[in-house]
Amino acid sequence: MRIAVTGSIATDHLMSYPGRFTDQLVADRLHQVSLSFLVDELEVRRGGIAANITFGLGQLGVGSALVGAVGRDFDEYRAWLDRHGVDTDSVHVSGTKHTARFLCTTDTDHNQIASFYAGAMAEAREIELKPVADRLGGLDVVVISANDPDAMLRHTQECRDRGYRFLADPGQQLARMEGDDIRNLVEGAEYLFTNEYEHGLLLQSTGWTHTEVLERVGIWVTSLGPKGVQVESKSEPTIEVAPPKEKQKGDPTGVGDALRAGFLAGLTHDFGLERSLQLGCTLATVSLETDGPQEYEVERDSFAARIAEAYGDAAAAEVQPKLR
Repeated sequence: MRIAVTGSIATDHLMSYPGRFTDQLVADRLHQVSLSFLVDELEVRRGGIAANITFGLGQLGVGSALVGAVGRDFDEYRAWLDRHGVDTDSVHVSGTKHTARFLCTTDTDHNQIASFYAGAMAEAREIELKPVADRLGGLDVVVISANDPDAMLRHTQECRDRGYRFLADPGQQLARMEGDDIRNLVEGAEYLFTNEYEHGLLLQSTGWTHTEVLERVGIWVTSLGPKGVQVESKSEPTIEVAPPKEKQKGDPTGVGDALRAGFLAGLTHDFGLERSLQLGCTLATVSLETDGPQEYEVERDSFAARIAEAYGDAAAAEVQPKLR
């Protein structure tokens, strides 16, 4: 299956401050804050929703095309993705801006000072999907994940105009986009992905009822955190899929992206809706057990054993031969 994943590509710069920010802030002088401090640790993690999804697909042996905008500082990150089975030939490189990055410093009380630099991500609106389809010999599904809002709207409309099937995954952009734009992102999606909070926010922002959303999309998948996922459609009974039990808890960043990657891999192998979501939930659990959205690895036999334990031997027998 020819998959194009549009969305953000970014790096996370995570720092640890060996003290408390409040010790340096005086309440009656917050109008003229100039805060400077040394940090003990810096960790740089590869991220961005689209990049995380394509990485997860690569871990399962499924190739996909990453579609987004980056800066000229992307070479090392590109090499990493290329080594992990991601097609990066459709990534737009800005001539003037850096790749998007999230900067966050955390103190000993877990207070945080954070900022996000969008940078080259704004140029994603310049990307057309047709050249991607021409290069790949067609597109079977396009993922529209959180990105520059204008890019999301452009890519969604192009999917409708050209007849590309698409998965709508508006994510955190639901909180900043207006109702008309959100309705445009959702209308006609074959699959709609939200979490529990986004589920309610989408209804509130669009003014649609739950039934009206289901009349406009094929399948609505809502992630329920540790409870797994809920799958709804206009014509079929609701399905609930629980995740495998995690062995340990790491950083949850990127867990939802792994869920989507596993789901798409399942569709590639014609597993059917429930089995595809079981694959997605298992990959999400593996991701949760590590720190960082691209730090996990899929080991064929142990991954199949996780599926067997959670969903039975028949599920593992179907999935294991498809793993790389």
